[in-house]
Amino acid sequence: MSREISTDNAPAAIGPYVQGVDLGSMIITSGQIPVDPKTGNVASDIAAQTRQSLENVQAIVEAAGLKVGDIVKTTVFVKDLNDFATVNATYEAFFSEHQASFPARSCVEVARLPKDVKIEIEAIALRR
Repeated sequence: MSREISTDNAPAAIGPYVQGVDLGSMIITSGQIPVDPKTGNVASDIAAQTRQSLENVQAIVEAAGLKVGDIVKTTVFVKDLNDFATVNATYEAFFSEHQASFPARSCVEVARLPKDVKIEIEAIALRR
């Protein structure tokens, strides 16, 4: 059985999907774009967008009762792979700040993302 995860600490879904799904032992988030859930704003630079997307993922994982350290896999979608070094540095800092192991990760360049943002991140976390 699965349970929908919903939190006001991450942006509301902008389509026919949920923020995340709790499968009991596994949490799967939908892709999180860098919309600030309190203001609806999107920062212009890639570092701030990366940070906000990760914070949105964190909010969903925490709504399921888990923490950043429980994330085992992420997929990162970037509009411009030339931003990879900045994304990587921000990503590393985020997981380090949470004293979390780095999850497995895929990173792919895409032609376009919702709201014309520069990044979208999805995650899988495990309940241990």
